[in-house]
Amino acid sequence: MADRSEIECWLTDMDGVLVHENTALPGAAALIQQWRDTGTPFLVLTNNSIFTPRDLAARLRSSGLDVPEESIWTSALATADFCRSQMPGGSAFVIGEAGITTALHEAGFIMTETNPDYVVVGETRNYSFDAITKAIRLINTGARFIATNPDATGPSAEGPMPATGAISALITKATGKEPYVVGKPNPMMFRSAMNRIGAHSENTAMIGDRMDTDIVAGIEAGLHTILVMTGISDEREIGRYPFRPSEILSGVHELVSSEPVEVEL
Repeated sequence: MADRSEIECWLTDMDGVLVHENTALPGAAALIQQWRDTGTPFLVLTNNSIFTPRDLAARLRSSGLDVPEESIWTSALATADFCRSQMPGGSAFVIGEAGITTALHEAGFIMTETNPDYVVVGETRNYSFDAITKAIRLINTGARFIATNPDATGPSAEGPMPATGAISALITKATGKEPYVVGKPNPMMFRSAMNRIGAHSENTAMIGDRMDTDIVAGIEAGLHTILVMTGISDEREIGRYPFRPSEILSGVHELVSSEPVEVEL
């Protein structure tokens, strides 16, 4: 889609697009308010599966962004939605925290260590060797292997720390089984998000700061894609990929104005 004026619904990444280290980025508050004032359907997406939407809404409020919890879509919610669509009323053994356990409970799943339908690995700051061992044994005896997101590391004040992708790789090495990963860059997460707000790919845009997750998944889902330069991407990073976003902007502040402005690289 070449014309942004045709966009009726919006999906946007959170970190690197709306906030950076718990500080709102320029234009983020105005853009969210613009969407809310005009009744524009939107969802804030994140691969973080630790927190519930209520937790994340509170975090965003502390950063100066007023985002209702119902306008937040996490990889945990997308994972629960996927599991429910595949096996309504199923059961799961979960490695993770409140974000994924709450989402699965609300999707009608039972948490169990006995013959679960799924082993679901999500983000946590307290990975347990015993829990990982149990997951390996359950997968070896037939449980289906699901991961909320593929991120190998996550940020911390001291530096990178192992995340879902790293723990999933450990389990894969021990079982020979690859997980089905629901979060970005799987376009499944975008499709479930669009279903949540009644959007269609023909008139929906995705704003992100990463070529390898936000943009490629948006392209594969058939969306108008907008890369902002307030996160990890720079000109060299963009040049590494054979695909390009529909637009490249310096930040979301450019979306508050009525006229689209593209950064030439």
